[in-house]
Amino acid sequence: MTKPLNKNVLNIKPSGIRKFFDIVSEIKGAISLGVGEPDFDTPWHIRDEGIYALEKGRTFYTSNSGLKTLREEISKKVNRMRRVEYNPQNEILVTVGGSEAIDIGLRALVSNGDEVIIPEPSYVSYYPCTVLAGAKPVIINLKGENEFRLKPDELLNAVTDKTKVLILPFPNNPTGAIMEREDLEAIRKIIIDNDLYVISDEIYSELTYKEKHVSIVSLEGMKERTVLIDGFSKAYAMTGWRLGYACAPKEIISQMTKIHQFAIMCAPTTSQYAAISALRNGDSDILEMKKSYNMRRRFLINAFKKMNLECFEPYGAFYVFPSIKEFNMTSEEFATRFLEEEKVAAIPGNAFGESGEGYLRISYAYSIENLKIAIERLERFITKLRKEQNKS
Repeated sequence: MTKPLNKNVLNIKPSGIRKFFDIVSEIKGAISLGVGEPDFDTPWHIRDEGIYALEKGRTFYTSNSGLKTLREEISKKVNRMRRVEYNPQNEILVTVGGSEAIDIGLRALVSNGDEVIIPEPSYVSYYPCTVLAGAKPVIINLKGENEFRLKPDELLNAVTDKTKVLILPFPNNPTGAIMEREDLEAIRKIIIDNDLYVISDEIYSELTYKEKHVSIVSLEGMKERTVLIDGFSKAYAMTGWRLGYACAPKEIISQMTKIHQFAIMCAPTTSQYAAISALRNGDSDILEMKKSYNMRRRFLINAFKKMNLECFEPYGAFYVFPSIKEFNMTSEEFATRFLEEEKVAAIPGNAFGESGEGYLRISYAYSIENLKIAIERLERFITKLRKEQNKS
């Protein structure tokens, strides 16, 4: 074959997260703190519902939008959490994870030449999905001194007459940063004045530790211009079930459903039945897991303080993002040496954008036993690096 492949695809870099995940799987005795996957099993009542669905032969296609009962339960849950009502008939779409919702949301909203504002560091899919949708990514480099929150002046400076969409990735992966109500109010007028759409990725909305999550859709004038994305992977420890959802005005959901219809057909049926049980009976499971995550979060922050490793306190998701700038090496160099010398895998910050350079993402979705061992190794490693610097 002599004809070239798609240039947009060829130019996209592979995920920096998966690179380290693949390496650590081949190192005996290594501890991985790299993947954002809960170490909890999916709660039994959720698994039971999935098993029961299989036993009853519920293996057929559902409607493109997802099971009606599931959409009704999603509508109730979103209203409980955010005090915003979505019609389960035409304003909710069940997707294959939140990742599909990001992809088809962008494809439904943008055309060739449109610009999409992406605050970084952030989840690795936003940039490539924007490119694949034919739009131009415009990056805002968030700052550690602002706790990686999006500030109004940063947004205003990024807006042009071609700007179509703002991606709002909070609570944030990889930083653990959150946007509080006053932060969201500060950017709301800019969004409305410039007639922007928002894709608000709130997959970690259940995992906040300072105050209850505030969604931008709950602010005046924002529901009608926002695609709200959430799902089951993080809050309910259901990563492998591959189930998420999008809530948006029916004009947007109808176009997203069209893409979903031709590319996917429907989300996994068994997972949808299990998700109904998650929404109806899973609040206590979330609280138990969140309690454990918060304990691990505090353990890591305190450990960093003891070893004088700079790290702002994150209040969302299950990640910490310590600074490694003092060691005068790239984040990839640091992560590679740490893995080779101490057999601990963490993700270099630049995997999440250039503004992540000089940081390291550590996931605490792992057992406290593994975290304690990893922290002992990290302290030994940075002590060695500091001695090397003193000698030079």
